[in-house]
Amino acid sequence: MANTGSAQPLAGVEANDTLRGPGSVLLREGAHATVVLADPARQSWLATWTPETLEAPERVDLRDAIDVLATIDEDGDATRSIQSLAYATKFALNLIARGKLAPGLSPTGVDQWKLGPFDSAEQSIVNYLMDTSTSEVDLVGFAEGVADAFVRTAAAVSAAGHNAFADRRPVVVDHRAQTKAFQKADASKRPLPVLRLLPPDFSTDGDQQWVARLGLASRFDTTQILDARSLWSAADPNSRRYLTAERQLLDAVRRAATVWRPLAVLAEQRHPTEMPLTPALLDDLLGEARQDLGAVGLSVIIPHSELRSVDLRPVVYERTDAQFPRRSSGLDLGSLLEVHWQGELDGLQIAPAEIEQLVQARQRVISIRGQWVHLDPEQIDQIRNPEPLSPSAALAAAVGVPIRVGGVEQQVTVRGTLAKLGQRLGDLADPTEVMPPASLVGELRPYQQRGLAWLREMLELGLGGILADDMGLGKTIQVLALLLSRLESVETDDDPEHRATALVVCPASVVRNWEREANRFAPDLRVIRHHGQERELPELQPGDIVLTTYGVCRRDIDILAEVDFGVVIADEAQAIKNPNSRTARAMRRLKANARFALTGTPVQNQLSDLWAILDWTTPGLLGTLDQFRTDFSNPIERQDDESAAEQLSAMLRPFLLRRRKTDPNIAPDLPPKTETSNVVSLFPEQEAIYRTTVDTLLGEVAAASGIGRRGLVLKLLTQLKQICNHPAHFAAAVTDDMQSVDRTLRGRSGKLEATLDLLDVVCQEGEKTLIFTQYVAMGKLLKEAISAQGISTEFLHGGQSLTERQRLVDDFQAEKTEAFIVSLRAGGTGLNLTAASHVIHFDRWWNPAVEDQASDRAWRIGQTKPVQVHRLISEGTVEDKIDQLLSSKRELAEIVVGAGEAWISDLSNDELGQLVRLGDGGSAVTLTDDQEDL
Repeated sequence: MANTGSAQPLAGVEANDTLRGPGSVLLREGAHATVVLADPARQSWLATWTPETLEAPERVDLRDAIDVLATIDEDGDATRSIQSLAYATKFALNLIARGKLAPGLSPTGVDQWKLGPFDSAEQSIVNYLMDTSTSEVDLVGFAEGVADAFVRTAAAVSAAGHNAFADRRPVVVDHRAQTKAFQKADASKRPLPVLRLLPPDFSTDGDQQWVARLGLASRFDTTQILDARSLWSAADPNSRRYLTAERQLLDAVRRAATVWRPLAVLAEQRHPTEMPLTPALLDDLLGEARQDLGAVGLSVIIPHSELRSVDLRPVVYERTDAQFPRRSSGLDLGSLLEVHWQGELDGLQIAPAEIEQLVQARQRVISIRGQWVHLDPEQIDQIRNPEPLSPSAALAAAVGVPIRVGGVEQQVTVRGTLAKLGQRLGDLADPTEVMPPASLVGELRPYQQRGLAWLREMLELGLGGILADDMGLGKTIQVLALLLSRLESVETDDDPEHRATALVVCPASVVRNWEREANRFAPDLRVIRHHGQERELPELQPGDIVLTTYGVCRRDIDILAEVDFGVVIADEAQAIKNPNSRTARAMRRLKANARFALTGTPVQNQLSDLWAILDWTTPGLLGTLDQFRTDFSNPIERQDDESAAEQLSAMLRPFLLRRRKTDPNIAPDLPPKTETSNVVSLFPEQEAIYRTTVDTLLGEVAAASGIGRRGLVLKLLTQLKQICNHPAHFAAAVTDDMQSVDRTLRGRSGKLEATLDLLDVVCQEGEKTLIFTQYVAMGKLLKEAISAQGISTEFLHGGQSLTERQRLVDDFQAEKTEAFIVSLRAGGTGLNLTAASHVIHFDRWWNPAVEDQASDRAWRIGQTKPVQVHRLISEGTVEDKIDQLLSSKRELAEIVVGAGEAWISDLSNDELGQLVRLGDGGSAVTLTDDQEDL
């Protein structure tokens, strides 16, 4: 039966140790029960449920129910069915106490204690029980079962004059009666030969040895079994009537002896009945032999009530000599963890010594507390040879995520400090409100206050995480509020663990923006720019922010790694998505109480991006990269495994705070954004070059293989994108000489003409435009063409100094520039360009997340005008076909969803041809976000 978990007990019922077994489920609030009668009556049982667990009722054996039902007051809070059963139980126990019962027989000739004889008052109660009974609950039959089960003690032998009436197992007293009853119940169909495994009775003396008893089971009800002894002992007429059944049983035993040799002792007998089982034979029958015997027609049956299972669960503790860490290298739970095991039998916890007894056992069945227990060899092996538990698995367990232990996914209990940590992480869904620091100049929006609370809690825990708000939602001010908050803590608590020094590592293009934002919102913090030719790191004081770039961090890592920072911030953290890059390796050497990554695109191409960032913020959280790929990346990206995605999402929830501009509580702060795809035609010159290039390079690709083929595919795609931009762009790239190519710009490119037409309209309306291109050469051509139209324009790219870039940004924000051309790599992140109300993506990056990030330079907090995003696409080209694919790939940039199809360079020759040849824009090829590297 399903485990329905814990529930509130009935009012007025004390949950003491005697009421914690399987029968305690009857005490749950709202519990109902029905009786399933059996022959003999003592083998009856109850099916119990609550309205919430109606589809998964639990089985309670009658002997487990008696003590519980005897405690229930019929005037209390129990449901009517439970109250009726409690009344019948007390009536039966009262009769037993007054000696009102006698040995008798069940309908099938099995020993059964019978209630009675009754006086007039008792008979009236019996009549009342009969009237109260329903089709679901036979209260008289239930009372008979209580009596039959309750008196099964050694004293019953002298009272009954027969050993049978002290045995809990059914004992046939009248073989003829049992044979006739079985014949009547199974007359229309041949019965099933069975080998029933029965334990010794603990109430009797002598050797405790299991037996394997032959019999025939009803095909209509396999719990109805006729023992072979009854079959052989029946009178001659019945024996002749059962001649076919006898032969069937004997044939089954002889066949079974050929696959399991120990049965030969029965196969050689004329009237076999049973055989004793050594521990080794019993283990064999509970293992592979059971399947082998079933395959030849002899089913092995283990009565449910005779063999219990122990519920063993791993429990994670931190070592008694360990203290919760707050260390500069980040959280490391690996040295703190110990895995223990706890077990329950019939709802009661097993002592450690008993678990040790299970572990030391050399057979599958042992006796504990007067009950026979079946052990799972694989689970016992896990306890004997425990696997190390990774910090990621421990943290997952702490936040309630099932984890794999010994190859089995299961819910793991955590104890001690780790459990408290899990509770605090779970509370982050509704973090305790943190008041903005008094020294913050500015007002935090509600979602930013929640971000501050999350940052503060994660910093105090020493865990770090990813603040993954969409671009433009104010990640910078949330971090500045955190640093001011920590500074105030140092001033009030004088706690050196709360060092308020910070290192911010960011792209060169946003260093100046960080400096300005800090001066604006947090003037109490000293900003130190560790950048430029002459740089020196002074002695740091609380409230200091060190600003540097990823390039400088890489070069000066020996200096920066000597400093214990309060917190390290990685802005535009997609810069460390490649864990093997020099930048990522350098960043891992930085020491801090906590690390935070800021990025609007935690997943750019594939889930390994997310792993790399989180492995920096919280090392070990997601295990090794190989483990992550096996457990999550491959199942999610390749197999659309929703279960793996949900598990990963649950694990990440405390460590990744993600808010989008489309969220209901954020969208009102932003004006609307409209996105359109402008499909333009190739000019004749472009079309001719495009077709020639496709034919030439496809032939070369077909003749190549391996790395060489991959390089040719990338070359083909790059050249086709350049042709779609402008023939001059393609010619300059091919010749590597911009000066020697035809510099005529107008009348040669559909994209350029569309851009100039759009700019004319936008400028006439007095609005400003951002134009993104991934190619510096194309940016220069655009600037030349736009300037020739009399439109003021500038071009920001990576070859400029920080000072020059900041001047260009300031001029555009001051509305000195009408059209601002931006290199996607240099300016696609970190810039605030809200002067623009139009964004043009001149050429596609083929990655929705990167494209959205660039658009968010304009559509961000501070923008007051609606934003129009234009994507330029050359009709029928590779751009057109991939655009259709990207329309369905935007959802795959979410936190736990990735790509997973082949890279373009891995396409077959036919598929590649479909993708790149000029056509109507359709494509049968499936691609991934990994095209951003092309």
